[in-house]
Amino acid sequence: MPRMSRHIRLQRPCKLVRSDKIQSSAVGWKSGNWSGYAQSGSAGAYNRISAYWTVPFVLPSTKPVYSSAWIGIDGYKNGSLIQTGTGHDFANGSASYYAWWEILPDAQTVIPYPVHPGDRMYAAIANQGRGKWSISLRNLTRGWRFRTVQSYKGPRTSAEWIVEAPQVGSTISSFARLTPVAFSCCRVNGRNPRLKLDQRGIMVQNNRVVSIPSRPNRAGDAFLVRGRRLK
Repeated sequence: MPRMSRHIRLQRPCKLVRSDKIQSSAVGWKSGNWSGYAQSGSAGAYNRISAYWTVPFVLPSTKPVYSSAWIGIDGYKNGSLIQTGTGHDFANGSASYYAWWEILPDAQTVIPYPVHPGDRMYAAIANQGRGKWSISLRNLTRGWRFRTVQSYKGPRTSAEWIVEAPQVGSTISSFARLTPVAFSCCRVNGRNPRLKLDQRGIMVQNNRVVSIPSRPNRAGDAFLVRGRRLK
């Protein structure tokens, strides 16, 4: 079993925030726990999402800090969420890395296979019909794959590729300092999402930008998430 924090750890829906101190015409939304890209549509609009990413290094910290990289459906402007990804934390003097999946309101389920910084991951979530969904995660570097089929009845009104500061215990955690997280080959409903700047969200904690995604690549299906101040 991968080593991780002993605290109960949950990914949460996007917590949108307002910050008059942070102004940018190239940001679609601001959040206290998410950064990345989110697309939204009508009920039932999203039935499949996938992407590749590279597991980041988490930098040492004097206090416990936490982060996740994941793909998911729902959670942006609604309270449902189905997702899978990787966790990268620094607590009790050491870093921990692991894989997981989660369907709210339940806490995350850890996938008991090894994850290390620099590993190349591929994830896909797909509607199988009749309320059943497949959740798949592969570690292309270590050579393992995981798949589970679960019940999910969310509204399917958003799809997202996210780096998050998860909830630990009863509060949103302090976001870990990470090397950049590169998402690539993003797909939604089997197609290129053609990501746009007005779908981009930054993470703001204590009125300070702690994580911001780059502009999408020319194809509109890849981007980089960095921990930084917005310039």
